[in-house]
Amino acid sequence: MPDQSFRKHFMQLRKLALIFIAGAAILAFFAFDLGQYLNLQTLKDQQAAISQFHEDKPLLSVAIYFAAYVLMAALSLPGAALLTLAGGAVFGVLWGTLIVSFASTIGATLAFLMSRFLLRDWVEKRFGQRLAAIDEGVRREGALYLFTLRLVPVFPFFLVNLLLGLTGMKARTFYWVSQIGMFAGTVVYVNAGTQLGKLESLSGILSPGLLGSFVLLGIFPLIARRIVEVVRKKKVFAQWKKPASFERNIVVIGGGSAGLVTSYIAAAVKAKVTLVEKHKLGGDCLNTGCVPSKALIRSAKLLSHMARAKEFGIESARAEFDFATIMERVQTVIKTIEPHDSVERYTGLGVDVVQGSAKIVSPWEVDITREDGSKQRLSTRSIVIATGAKPFVPPIPGIEAVGYLTSDNIWDLRELPKRLVVLGGGPIGSELTQAFARFGAQVSQVEMGDRIMAREDPEVSELVMQRFRDEGVAVLVNHRAKEFVIENGEKILIAEHAGKDVRIPFDAVLVAVGRAANLKGFGLEELGIPTGRTVETNEFLQTNYPNIYAAGDVAGPFQFTHTAAHQAWYAAVNALFDPFKKFKADYSVIPWATFVEPEVARVGLNELEAKEKNIPYEVTTYGIDDLDRAIADGEAHGFIKVLTVPGKDKILGVTIAGEHAGDLIAEYVLAMKQGIGLNKILGTIHIYPTLAEANKYVAGNWKKAHAPEKLLAWVERFHTWRRG
Repeated sequence: MPDQSFRKHFMQLRKLALIFIAGAAILAFFAFDLGQYLNLQTLKDQQAAISQFHEDKPLLSVAIYFAAYVLMAALSLPGAALLTLAGGAVFGVLWGTLIVSFASTIGATLAFLMSRFLLRDWVEKRFGQRLAAIDEGVRREGALYLFTLRLVPVFPFFLVNLLLGLTGMKARTFYWVSQIGMFAGTVVYVNAGTQLGKLESLSGILSPGLLGSFVLLGIFPLIARRIVEVVRKKKVFAQWKKPASFERNIVVIGGGSAGLVTSYIAAAVKAKVTLVEKHKLGGDCLNTGCVPSKALIRSAKLLSHMARAKEFGIESARAEFDFATIMERVQTVIKTIEPHDSVERYTGLGVDVVQGSAKIVSPWEVDITREDGSKQRLSTRSIVIATGAKPFVPPIPGIEAVGYLTSDNIWDLRELPKRLVVLGGGPIGSELTQAFARFGAQVSQVEMGDRIMAREDPEVSELVMQRFRDEGVAVLVNHRAKEFVIENGEKILIAEHAGKDVRIPFDAVLVAVGRAANLKGFGLEELGIPTGRTVETNEFLQTNYPNIYAAGDVAGPFQFTHTAAHQAWYAAVNALFDPFKKFKADYSVIPWATFVEPEVARVGLNELEAKEKNIPYEVTTYGIDDLDRAIADGEAHGFIKVLTVPGKDKILGVTIAGEHAGDLIAEYVLAMKQGIGLNKILGTIHIYPTLAEANKYVAGNWKKAHAPEKLLAWVERFHTWRRG
C-alpha cells in the first residue's frame, strides 16, 4: 500500500509538472504575442532572411524549424499552416514535405499523449461506461475514421489530436495513420509555400475544387468500406442461387423464448413467418428450466417456513408430503402455463407454427421435416436461429456408468434421492441444491472454485453459503471432480481437495456446470456459419450471412429467458427491415436473479466487474436487517449495494441479497434505463411498511455521505443568528 500511495503521489506530481511547463509555454506564447510573427505578410517579408540563414547554417535551421513545429503541434498552438508554408518556401517541395510530415506527426502524437496523460483518467471516472463503448468502436474501426479525419483539412488538426487521446487508440496506430493521412495535405501546403510570393491569403491555398477533392478523398475509405461489405456479401452468397421470390419473410428455427418473441413481432407487423420447433413450444424455460424450478422452489420454501414455525409464535407445525406429488404439481404448473406458448395461440397471432425439425440448405431455403414424416422446402428472405442450449456434461471418467441427472431430466424423478451430489455452484446448481435439501435430501454441493455463485461479489457468495450450511448442505468449494466409481454397489465421487482425494458417496448426481449452445443438426456446418461456444454474430445479431440471424442462448452472451426475448426484438426488426434500417443490440442494462434464499438479484456492474474493468465507483449499502417490514416478516437479513459514479448519484450497478430481491431490483432497472439517479429515488414516496422502502433508504445513505458539510455549517450559523 505505501508503494501504491507513493506511485500515485509521484504520478500526480508528474501531471502537475507537465501542466506547469505546458501552461507556461502557452502563456509565454500569448503574453509575448508571438502569434504576430505567424502571419502570411510577416513570412513573406522575412522569406529572404530566413532563406539566407538556411544557406549559411542548413542543419541548424532544419533543427530549429523541426523543434518549433513539434512544440507548436504538441501544445496545440495556432500557426501550423504558416509553418508548413515556411517549410515549402525555405526547404522546397521534397525536403519541406519530408520535414513537415515527420514534425507534424510527432507533434500531433505528443499532443495525443499529453491529452491521454492529463485528461483520460478524469474522463474515465465520469464517463467510464460510455468511454468503454467508444473505445470498443475505436478498437474496431478507429484507424479508418482517423484516416478519414486526417485526409479532410476542414477538421481541426489540434482537436483531432486531443479527442483521440481520450480514447483507447494505441499511440503507434495514431502515429502511422496520422503520418499517412496527413501526407496529401502536407504536400499541398508545402507546394503552396514554394509559391509564397503569389499568395494573398491562406484561404487561397484551398480552392473549392481542391477542398472538394480532399473531402472526396476523405470519404473514400468509408465508401471503400461499404464496397468491401458489398463484395464480402456477394462473395458469401456467390455459391448459392437466390430465389426470384420468397414464400416467407422469416423462418424461425426454435420455439423457445427467442423464437416465440421473434415470430410474434414478425406476425404483429404483418410479415409472413414460419416457426419450426421439434420438441415443445416454450423451450427450456417453460418445460425444464425457469417454470419447473420455481414451482419446486415454492414447495421447498413452504416447508422451510414450517420448520421455522417457532420464530412466528407458532408452537409447532409439521407437514407430511409425498415427493412424487410435489413433482406432479410441477408438471401441473407447466401445463397451466403451456397455453401461453401453445401452437393454437401463436397460430391465432398469425404465425405458421410447424412441429418438426428444420435444416438450412441455403441462405434463403430451409428444409422442414414434420412430425408425420412429410417434408417441405420453404424459401425465405431471412432466417433466425433460436435453437437454445442444453446442459453441458463434462467428460469426467465414470460419469456415464453411474448415471446422472441434469436440469433436463431431473423433473422425471418421483423418488427423493437420500444422498444427492450437485456438481456446480452456479445459479441452477445452487437453486436445486437448496430445494432438495429442504425436502430432506442429504445434499453435497461440489464446486471447483473457491466459492459458489462466483459471478457475484464475495459477500453475496458468503451469505448464501452460510445459509446453505445452516440448512444442512455440505458446501464443498475448492473440490475438483476427478472420477466416478461404483464400489460394492455404492456410487462414489472422488474429488481433489488441497492435493488430496476426497470420497463422496451418493445415490444420485445432478450435473449443473453450465449450458452448451445447440449448434448441430440444422445446417450451420454445411453453410460455413462460424461457431465457437455459440453462433458468432455481429452487433446486429447477423452471422456471416447478413440475412441469417441468431438470438437467445444459441447466440449468447447471456443465457436468460428475458435476454433471449430482448435479443428477439433486434433479430426480428433487423431481419425484416435491413438494409433500410437496423439496430445494434443493447446490453447496457441487463438484470438477473438467482432464486435461492436469500434471493440474489443484480443489474449493471458489481464490484468484481468494476475492478476488472478499472471503472471508478463509490459504494453505498443498506442492511435489510434494519428494515421494519423485513423485521415484521422474520426476514431481517441481506443488503442492498449500489455502485455510483464517484461524487454523483448516477447508478452503475446494484446488487440485492434478501427477500424478494428479484422484485426489488425492478426499480433500479427502470432508473438505470431511464437515467434516473439516487436523488430521484430518495424523493419518491414508497409505501410503509414494505420491502421496497429499502431502495429509498439506500438512497438516503448515499445522500448522507454526500451532504454539503460546509453549507450546513453556514446554515447552522444562520439558525443560531435567528435565535438571537
